[in-house]
Amino acid sequence: MTTLIRLEIMRTLRNRRYLLFSVLYPALMYVFFINAYGSGSVAGGLPVKTYFMVSMATFGAVGAVLTGSAQRISLERKTGWVRQLRLTALPGRAYTVAKIAASSVTTLPSILVVFAVGASQGVRLGAAQWAGLAVALWLGSFVFAALGVALGYAAAPDAVQPVVMIAYMAMALFGGTWFPVTGTMERFARFDPVYLYNELAAFTRPGHSVDTVAVAGLAAFLVVFSAVAAVLYRRDTRQA
Repeated sequence: MTTLIRLEIMRTLRNRRYLLFSVLYPALMYVFFINAYGSGSVAGGLPVKTYFMVSMATFGAVGAVLTGSAQRISLERKTGWVRQLRLTALPGRAYTVAKIAASSVTTLPSILVVFAVGASQGVRLGAAQWAGLAVALWLGSFVFAALGVALGYAAAPDAVQPVVMIAYMAMALFGGTWFPVTGTMERFARFDPVYLYNELAAFTRPGHSVDTVAVAGLAAFLVVFSAVAAVLYRRDTRQA
C-alpha cells in the first residue's frame, strides 16, 4: 500500500494543472481579496488578511483533494486500472485508504504557499499558532479526500468533472470562502463541511479557542464520506 501511496503522490505533484489551480491560483486569489477588502477586520475581530489567508488555504486544499482524487479514480475506472488492481493482492480497503492518504498529502503545498504569501503580506501569528493552524487544516483535508473518493465512484467518468466543480463551488460559496458568513446564513452554513473547515482557524481570533463543534462536525462528515466511499467501492466491484 505504501508503494501505491508514493506513486499517487508523485503523479499529483508532477501534474501542472494541480500546481496551477491548487497551489498558485489560491495564492493569487488571496492577494486579490486582501486588496479588494482593505486592511480592516471581519466579524469577531479577525484581520481581513488572516481571514482570507485561511479561506484561500482551505479553498486550495479542498480543490486539490476533490478534483485530484475524484477525476483520477473516474479515469482509472474508465481505463480499467481499478479492475487490474483488484486482481492483485491489494485489498479494496487499502486502495481506498491509499487514495485518501495520498490526496491529503498533496494539500500541504496548497496550504503552505498561501501561508507564505500571508506572512509576506503582514499576517502575524505566534509560532504555535502557525504550526497549529497548518496541522488543523491538513487534518481537516482528510474529510474532503474521502468525499473525493466517494464522488469518483458515484459519478460516471464523463460526468465527474462537472459534478465535482458544482459541489466544490457550492460548498465554497456557502462556507465562507469568498466572504464572511453571518446572520441567518451562518445557521445553515454549519451543515457545510467547508464552513466547519474554515472554523478550525477560530483559535486565531482574539479571545477564542479551538471550535470543538467544528471539530466534531468534521469528524462526523469524515465518517459519513468514508462509509459512502466504501459502499460505492464495493458496488463498483460487483459491477466490474
